[in-house]
Amino acid sequence: MSLHADAYGLLDGWAAPDPAQDALRTDYLAHLRARPDAMERACLPHHLTASALVVSEDGTEVLLTLHRRLRRWLQTGGHCEDGDVTVRGAALREATEESGIAGLRVDPVPLRLDRHPVPCGGRDDAEHLDVQMLAIAPLGAVAAISEESLDLAWFGVEALPDTDDSVRALVAAARSRLGT
Repeated sequence: MSLHADAYGLLDGWAAPDPAQDALRTDYLAHLRARPDAMERACLPHHLTASALVVSEDGTEVLLTLHRRLRRWLQTGGHCEDGDVTVRGAALREATEESGIAGLRVDPVPLRLDRHPVPCGGRDDAEHLDVQMLAIAPLGAVAAISEESLDLAWFGVEALPDTDDSVRALVAAARSRLGT
């Protein structure tokens, strides 16, 4: 199965938690139907990306990265690569690369979808159609900053740094999923 087919199947079978998320799901599926290259960063102005919110084993903390280029605290994630065969695998790869944590467990069900503008491919009108997953860190996990980040830090789920609404919504969705 291709990454494109995996993304389509994942989103087609996903029960969105609310009408706004279902509208995004419908948009993502339409994009996938229209663009065989929808998973590639060269698909402009829009392409699907994979991210993961890394949460501590007990669900009390989240690991956020201060993105080097965007200069905002965000979850781990980014573009899919040629070797990725599933969205879940792409999210795990990104989370592992950006957190330095081995042994992350990624929930197979998306937490949220988020469509956001990001200058990409030399275009100011580019958007990431992000599939956001949940990754659980093993007990005692120690994070290591990557070259993509200015900083990397654990934050209490009720003590987030100055960040945007999408990250707060992602943390809320994770708390709901985990029952914390």
